[in-house]
Amino acid sequence: MTRTLLIYLLSLLIVSGIGACGSSADKSPDDNQQATEKVAEPVDSLKTILFFGNSLTAGYGLDPVEAFPALIQLKIDSLKLPYKVINGGLSGETTSGGKTRIDWLLRQKIDVFILELGANDGLRGIPVKETKQNLQAIIDQVKSKYPEVKLVLAGMHVPPNMGAAYAKEFHAIYSDIAKKNEMTLIPFLLEGVGGNPELNQGDGIHPTAEGHKIVADEVWKYLQPIL
Repeated sequence: MTRTLLIYLLSLLIVSGIGACGSSADKSPDDNQQATEKVAEPVDSLKTILFFGNSLTAGYGLDPVEAFPALIQLKIDSLKLPYKVINGGLSGETTSGGKTRIDWLLRQKIDVFILELGANDGLRGIPVKETKQNLQAIIDQVKSKYPEVKLVLAGMHVPPNMGAAYAKEFHAIYSDIAKKNEMTLIPFLLEGVGGNPELNQGDGIHPTAEGHKIVADEVWKYLQPIL
């Protein structure tokens, strides 16, 4: 009888132990929350800003973190805005090259598109009509893929030695295209930097790290309101 009673009591203990291990009711709310968090996958809710340009965007001669797109990312992060910056700059890029290259970059979702091209066209004396057509073709591709994208155009000047008539016609490209496509226009990307030896590298064309800080401030004036 004693042995039977002992077996019965042991059975109760074993059953009670199994129930305690398998019951979620005995777990604290924190334990349940942690378990849920481990199962849930993190979601990347950041929107994408693409800077699409030439060596000015790429940060020629500098560490990439010194280029103005990277400095824009720092401004965004400081304000905790939900955007990530992609630097799509390529040294030597013309509008013709950009028209060919843009499709590859549009494979990822783009929410804000900043177009900075044309300077190399101007330095090579490419006909203004051709540059304008190429810029429009790039914009058309972006709008076709992402109709809701916000568009920004960075204006440029060409050196006086290209001739006054050409320089005037070239600069007018940007205001014309911005108006046609309802884009935010940065009148001159290198405002306060272009032509200043202290803010440009030895070639007199590409900004120094200090110059890029000024460029970033200029871009931010037009970009921040639309973010």
